[in-house]
Amino acid sequence: MKSFNEITQLVTSELEQISWSKEPRGLYEPIGYVLSLGGKRIRPALALMACNLYSEDVQPAIQPALGLEIFHNFTLLHDDIMDKADVRRGQQTVHKKWDDNTAILSGDVMQIASYQFIAKTPIKHLKPVLDLFSQTAAEICEGQQYDVDFEQRDVVKGEEYLEMIRLKTAVLLGCALKTGAWIGGAGEEDAQNLYDFGINIGLAFQLKDDLLDVYGDEATFGKKIGGDILCNKKTYLLIHALELATGNDAEELQKWLKINDPLQENDKIKSVTSLYNKLGVKAICEDKMQFFYSKAIANLEKVSVLENNKQELRNLAEKLMSRQD
Repeated sequence: MKSFNEITQLVTSELEQISWSKEPRGLYEPIGYVLSLGGKRIRPALALMACNLYSEDVQPAIQPALGLEIFHNFTLLHDDIMDKADVRRGQQTVHKKWDDNTAILSGDVMQIASYQFIAKTPIKHLKPVLDLFSQTAAEICEGQQYDVDFEQRDVVKGEEYLEMIRLKTAVLLGCALKTGAWIGGAGEEDAQNLYDFGINIGLAFQLKDDLLDVYGDEATFGKKIGGDILCNKKTYLLIHALELATGNDAEELQKWLKINDPLQENDKIKSVTSLYNKLGVKAICEDKMQFFYSKAIANLEKVSVLENNKQELRNLAEKLMSRQD
């Protein structure tokens, strides 16, 4: 069994071999740029780790794994435009370094490229993998639309938010694991358990992201702390704060939600964070994160391979929960 570090080194090496030095440069240069910024490479790593559970040879899963990583980065290009984000992985976002039109068009090419890599799946598994990937791609768009819709709504329920992040974030992790499992030769029950592991770890992962956006360290997180607060993003924290706040707390929270003044950004972050602390929503978010993490581990335990062979996936799940970036 390969370690997570060995798998990510393999992914990075394969990504570096893809040449984006094509014409027109204005279209392809941003793709090379965003892929060079690094990232955790979790999705391709999960695909190869799942394959490795059933086969020593992960080579047949490499091209579709790269397709998943390219697709993930495509979604970030478009997300950053929609979120008006200036920084990604500690560097300028593509739409800031170039412009919105470039980020849209380069993202479109990345989506096409992701399908080209997925299409290199071994023919025996090509149709189910392609069908799952297409379903997942559509679900991610659905999740993003819910995310946009929530910005226009005063009330969003916690369950609605969890369904949104399942679609926007978790399904791609599930897709990666199921794809790798199929290519490695897993049976359908194991492939589904690994998919469910990905869904639950993805939900926990996004809740951790919500926490880090407020309580993380900007130097290690790679983007501005409090960004969700500044744009009134309906995170699990804000949803519960709106439900729990009464009296003066409710008035103060509503006051800050109406303020969109660049000169008051630091005050807004500080004041809303203080309200979160007072209302105890950090603990609520942490408890739900732990709930999904426990479900994920239960899914993994059902996978019928040697316990030792599942240790790398367990370790990765733990690492994702304790991460600071």
